[in-house]
Amino acid sequence: MPGPDIKEDNNVLGEMSTEPTATVHSGVEAKTDRKLTVLETHGYVLGRTIGSGSYATVKVASSDRHNCQVAIKIISKFQAPGDYLKKFLPREIEVVKGLKHENLIRFLQAIETTHRVYIVMEYAENGSLLDIIRKDQHIDEVRGRRWFRQLVEAVDYCHDRGVVHRDIKCENLLMDHCLNIKLSDFGFARGHMKPKNGVYALSETFCGSYAYASPEILKGVPYRPQDSDIWSMGVVLYAIVYGRLPFDDTNYTQLLKQVQNKVSFPREPKVSVECRKLITKILSPLKLRVKIPQILADPWLNPNQTAKDDDSENTQEPAHSSKDEIKSVNIGTVTYDRHLEEVK
Repeated sequence: MPGPDIKEDNNVLGEMSTEPTATVHSGVEAKTDRKLTVLETHGYVLGRTIGSGSYATVKVASSDRHNCQVAIKIISKFQAPGDYLKKFLPREIEVVKGLKHENLIRFLQAIETTHRVYIVMEYAENGSLLDIIRKDQHIDEVRGRRWFRQLVEAVDYCHDRGVVHRDIKCENLLMDHCLNIKLSDFGFARGHMKPKNGVYALSETFCGSYAYASPEILKGVPYRPQDSDIWSMGVVLYAIVYGRLPFDDTNYTQLLKQVQNKVSFPREPKVSVECRKLITKILSPLKLRVKIPQILADPWLNPNQTAKDDDSENTQEPAHSSKDEIKSVNIGTVTYDRHLEEVK
């Protein structure tokens, strides 16, 4: 769900509306028992909590207005950091308002009161890609190809409109009722990032999750966020087909070394040469890293156009044997943000 950090809020019903609600007891109209909440005045009835963190909560709600279930992120103005409320939250709302793609979680409405901000979104009822990977241990290449293509097309759509996500990871890829990918959580996103005269703006806000972060972000140098989004997609693809992350994020120094070396693959599960080639091309140094058009044209994403494997290429990469690799099996990751202020 959108936003970097979310938590249970004790008073999730929100501020009271001034509109009274009359109740009827034994056929006689009684005095007003309570007033409608702000959300109720907008036609939303809150249900269970589906996400929580330090300054907000995400709940499922039924919606009369949309005639379906929705997800509502409820942000406490008292608990959220000032920079988040002043810069990142308005930026998130501005960004998602202008996006409409079948593989993006759809923004429906934002409601602001004295104490809270409510963001109403499309509800993805089948959880996250991370949930499915943990359940199935790894994803077969047929499903993986379909989901990865959906992710790439969603990110391509965003980049074409000058929007960079900056926090692509398995937890932020939600699944709708038909098990289609829905990219969510634009809490670290930034708009107006189209190139000017062929020159791309650089970002110096180092946000996201360590295990999915590109080498340039981990080095702390100004970076082109479009390229970093592509790197993160490569980490997602690796996690899909192997059920684990390619890099161990438990030690920052070791992580920095790993991302600067050629990615290696375990023997199990068996993954095709084409898929491993694509992962390698994505998880490459900046100068060699493929762009989205190259990914969309890649033989693995277009199996009907794929020629037979060359015998010279039909060799598995060396398997990991160290204990450090085992740590990467857990693909839940820690989100970080080195500083919230945007450096121009």
